[in-house]
Amino acid sequence: MSAHSDSEPALTMRDVAARLGVSPMTVSRALRGQRGIGEATRQRVLAEVAALGYRPNKRARELRSGGPSELIGLVVTNLANPFYSQLAVGLEQISVSYGARVMLGSTGEDPATERDVVADLVDRGVDGLVVVPAGHDHGHLGGLRDVPVVLAASPPMGIDVDCVLVDDFGGTRDACRRLVARGHRRIGFLGLPPSLWTGSERFRGYAVALEEAGIALDERYVSQHRGDSGLAEEAARAMLALPDPPTALLTANNRNTVGALRALRDRAPDEEPVSLAGFDDIELADMLHLPLTVVSYDPVEIGRAAAKLLFERQASTAPQPPRRVTIATTLVDHPAPR
Repeated sequence: MSAHSDSEPALTMRDVAARLGVSPMTVSRALRGQRGIGEATRQRVLAEVAALGYRPNKRARELRSGGPSELIGLVVTNLANPFYSQLAVGLEQISVSYGARVMLGSTGEDPATERDVVADLVDRGVDGLVVVPAGHDHGHLGGLRDVPVVLAASPPMGIDVDCVLVDDFGGTRDACRRLVARGHRRIGFLGLPPSLWTGSERFRGYAVALEEAGIALDERYVSQHRGDSGLAEEAARAMLALPDPPTALLTANNRNTVGALRALRDRAPDEEPVSLAGFDDIELADMLHLPLTVVSYDPVEIGRAAAKLLFERQASTAPQPPRRVTIATTLVDHPAPR
């Protein structure tokens, strides 16, 4: 076939991929000499590119010359939460091995902002997206042409995409069971908004553990708000000021744990001790003034798993059913320093 004429419509990477029956990302990696495809496939792509006279656009030429690389968009809800920095580390670890770079966007836990951030990243030419959703409506993520999406910390709602989850329900139930086993019957819960998957699942774990123990759920001991240490501190102080306050607090994430610690710090020495358990390990937990039980898992592994799903999806040439990876949790007891 003769080289492409300047007077004809420019060929795209998708055109080359369609002719070969491979993904656009396979063509891109063949042109950049990167991992992720076999040598036979690489040679087929290069031969077809030469036959078609395909000329990479400016961005593709920069990629081949060591300039800007493939872009993966990461959308998170709260940059103040250390969980997301660890997730980003894991995502970047795998992305770099594929010659990709990560571009970060934050939504402030606002679904409308999430739509804007996703649209902006797509306009900037990202080759894939890992999204921690801010709400239950994921429809805007289902129609992104040629941009694969992986959800982190939430299953897809109304769309068919891959996802990586934490065992939110099981981890919270185990933590609540641990408190019950230590004799607690009044357990306060500093939760997350029920509109979030993590919020609803972690509350469900708390409620089921109480039901299993024959303990009635008392709404006075429940607070469900966004993961903010200040709000959690206020809620904890309100619970502890009740005539019959909780003897233990269970927090739904690390920011809420920090708020609970601040509320407990000011208790008088002669007041009844309050036990604390929380989802997410926190730095310096072993140096606190009181014992702490945490639901521990590796946020880095969530990012790594999401990246692997994303790059496998990019390399796939045939439709595949959505995949789900669940990260296990463990209970870790941090005793108070002697």
